[in-house]
Amino acid sequence: MDWFMDTGIRVIVIIIVAILLYFICRWIIPSIMKKSVAHRMSDEAEEEIQKRADTLSSILVKIAAIIIAVIAVVTILPEFGVNIATLIAGIGVGGLAIAFAAQNLVRDFITGFFIILEDQYRIGDVVSIAGVAGAVEEIGLRRTVLRGVDGHVHSVPNGKVDISSNMTKKYSRVDLNISVGYNENLKRVIDTINRICTEMAEDPQWKEDFISTPSVLRVDKLGDSGIDIKILGDTKPSRQWPVMGELRLRLKDTFDNEGIEIPWPHTKVYFGNNPATIKEN
Repeated sequence: MDWFMDTGIRVIVIIIVAILLYFICRWIIPSIMKKSVAHRMSDEAEEEIQKRADTLSSILVKIAAIIIAVIAVVTILPEFGVNIATLIAGIGVGGLAIAFAAQNLVRDFITGFFIILEDQYRIGDVVSIAGVAGAVEEIGLRRTVLRGVDGHVHSVPNGKVDISSNMTKKYSRVDLNISVGYNENLKRVIDTINRICTEMAEDPQWKEDFISTPSVLRVDKLGDSGIDIKILGDTKPSRQWPVMGELRLRLKDTFDNEGIEIPWPHTKVYFGNNPATIKEN
């Protein structure tokens, strides 16, 4: 009873204070980060500011939780008669041995630090790293967690991130190739595509998604079955995929109505050398 009234109460108070400090950090850090990031990124969209703030907040809250937990443990142990100085000395020697044995883990943490510092990607971005692609759900000093379009969750050690491709940072791009038949008048086709793109960009349902109206960039390729025409335009982050889906739908409907051929693979079969026996499938 005496132990509880003396040591036990101090231990409980330390634990309660640590928990309160953690929840205070969870409340105050996101607010501070939002104001700081908004000041430094005043020229960017609100959505991008929120992504950056969420990314930094999640990291700082985790670091704060670790620091609070370590301080709480170091403060509690002497209450149980543990010599902290001896323990710290032992941890120092053991830590050196662990560092040599865990070089990959150290590399993960160092790479994770630079990923966050350089703002390579943020929570909510769609990226391709280490051979996998998906939306960033979590960024830590050790790993990045992605969710693919198939719903699979990929946990990627930061040390494996040699190249990161961010598909949604600041803006996204419509990059679409449409193939038409060789018999089509290309000027008519290009005018038709540009008209459809303009109509979609002016549609109240879609216009907020566009930064610039898509248009034909060039005749991109003379293919085996048709002529590829490249369409480019900028959209708000992550909106390029629904925009391209709707654009394909509108192009298909318009091409059908105006008699513009969308080609499919053709094969010519020769029986001998007599042109009269040529068949086309």
